[in-house]
Amino acid sequence: MAEKVFMIALSPTMEEGAILNWKKKVGDKVKMDDPLCEVETDKASMDYLSSQEGTLLAIVKDVGTSAKVADVIAIIGEPGEDFSSLLEAAPAAPAPKAAPAAGAAASAAPASAAGASASTSGRVKSSPLARKLALDKGVDLAQVPGSGPAGRVVKADVEGFHPAPAAPAPAHSVAVTDSGLNDERVPVSRKRQVIAQRLGESLFTAPHFFLTLGIEMDNLLDARDRVNAKRKEKVGLNPFILKFLAEALKRHQTLNSSWHGDYIQNHSSIDLGIAVAQPDGLITPIVHNAGSKGVLQIEAELKNLIERARTNLLKPEDYTGASFTISNLGSFGIEEFTAIINPPGVAILALGATVKTPVVADDDSIVVKRIMKVTLSCDHRVVDGAVGAAFLTDFKRMVEDPYTVLL
Repeated sequence: MAEKVFMIALSPTMEEGAILNWKKKVGDKVKMDDPLCEVETDKASMDYLSSQEGTLLAIVKDVGTSAKVADVIAIIGEPGEDFSSLLEAAPAAPAPKAAPAAGAAASAAPASAAGASASTSGRVKSSPLARKLALDKGVDLAQVPGSGPAGRVVKADVEGFHPAPAAPAPAHSVAVTDSGLNDERVPVSRKRQVIAQRLGESLFTAPHFFLTLGIEMDNLLDARDRVNAKRKEKVGLNPFILKFLAEALKRHQTLNSSWHGDYIQNHSSIDLGIAVAQPDGLITPIVHNAGSKGVLQIEAELKNLIERARTNLLKPEDYTGASFTISNLGSFGIEEFTAIINPPGVAILALGATVKTPVVADDDSIVVKRIMKVTLSCDHRVVDGAVGAAFLTDFKRMVEDPYTVLL
């Protein structure tokens, strides 16, 4: 019996996803857990694994289109089965994609910037907020180039739209200078849209304050050198930092919590996220329950997570639910910076580069120390200044004298 295939939430915060490509074509057999298509969520691009078996009878959402959670994206059933009644029950869906000719390569013709947002029915693809804003501003949505999935017009497009002058300028191609730079308009990916929305809300909703300390790294770096002298695979600095953070968070529960508006959620597990750069944004893989793990175990998990993050192979549970986050730009030579809190967390720690620095010793002599500047960003709705300062001071003490972790 033919059945609808619904878009599911591939991440806890996903409301809709864009179809990047179909890994099965009409007429193909589909087994349980077969990759059916690739979906761009608000977090990453990932495979949609089929929970049904049969033959792919129709593709309802084609490549480049978006589907809200619970939208029908395909039909699976028995070969030759009549599924027209299922499509009639979902009138918003476009006509199913016909089976491709043998050996034909699937391709999509690029839409023009101005016309990409118009559907075949003449209705402009747009978000409800974009339609309301366009009505308020007296803007014709048909003239607004859409930057959303499949050319969908979103709020930012309407806000940035300026009507063309009466005498239209002649069309021209994207200008490229000798340096390789260009004036191309780059559509905003779904992930980048979500990053902008979440971090914008965090910065302008959560009252941030920042605490900065310089930490002497000599003892920790010497300890790491002793560990690495006995190993073929060298241990990086991040696993040590995560271990000391976990120990400090055990002593300061407030920093290991999250803000939910009408309540603050304390977390019994210390799940540490570390920001990792991807070509289209950031993702934060998580070392779960770091408080019960040693440095070598954290190192092994971190290597695996970072590699999968860079190849878009993370599962939702690998990057959602961090109780505390760090961002490390030290490898880029950045000496000091502030980071925006990753909601609903209440703090994030920014790590700078370790730099040889002249320091005045207790006897007033000048000595050279390896110093790392760290900045703790705190949400003042949950974390008071003294609480954040006590946490950061304990963390500094542990890093500067690693043996205190044993006490």
